[in-house]
Amino acid sequence: MQDFQRAFATALLDPELLPPPGVVSHLSTSPRGRFSVYRNNVMVALTGALEARFPASRRIVGAEFFAAMARAFAASSPPRSPVMMVYGDAFPAFIESFEPAASVPYLADVARLEAARTRAYHAADAEPLARERLVEALQGEAETLCFTLHPSIELVSSSHPIVTIWAMNAGETEVAPIEDWQGEEALVSRPCLDVEVRRLPSGAAGFLEALRGGAPLAAAVATALAATPGFDLAENLVTLLGARLVVGVTRRGRLASHEGTSI
Repeated sequence: MQDFQRAFATALLDPELLPPPGVVSHLSTSPRGRFSVYRNNVMVALTGALEARFPASRRIVGAEFFAAMARAFAASSPPRSPVMMVYGDAFPAFIESFEPAASVPYLADVARLEAARTRAYHAADAEPLARERLVEALQGEAETLCFTLHPSIELVSSSHPIVTIWAMNAGETEVAPIEDWQGEEALVSRPCLDVEVRRLPSGAAGFLEALRGGAPLAAAVATALAATPGFDLAENLVTLLGARLVVGVTRRGRLASHEGTSI
């Protein structure tokens, strides 16, 4: 049975293959025609799932190009899970290696941002910390202050202005020439009901990654400054507050310890 299932799945993704032995049609002497219809329906469903998850990427390259690229991906990377909302996590990496898309070097990173939006949407719920409590916590020693960040947070860094490009092609802003072409870091999160996409200030991605990894505030700042000398702590704290990224705070002793005390 496993051999038949494997042969059946392989034939579904390769239009050059005949239906595997054991496939029959009750309405004709040959199952080939009906199998081709089924094969086509499967491919349409997979490419449709990618179109739904990556609408901005589709708009950038056009429907025809995107459909061809999606079919090539689906043929090489069929779903590994019946949960179709996760299908396409590997699509951005595929785009990066898809030679016909080489003339659109930012496309893979825009797709990464779109994939992050789906993951953020389906992430676990958590109640953001009240602004007053977070401001109160920031009055303490930065060497011992640790944050628990929202589980929906996704960070996407690019050497291209992907937040700006995505916003134009997602209907968030008007399409216009990009005068200052430079890399952008995207913050994707769902603090409440809706997924939000923000362009992060310089060095913020490393700062948030350090905080998410459990580093105290002072250590996270040091990490960010080492990578980005122009890192602005005040600007990044405004992002923490405005984006409602913090769901908990703890105090950790100055000596290495894995236990914190809630405040």
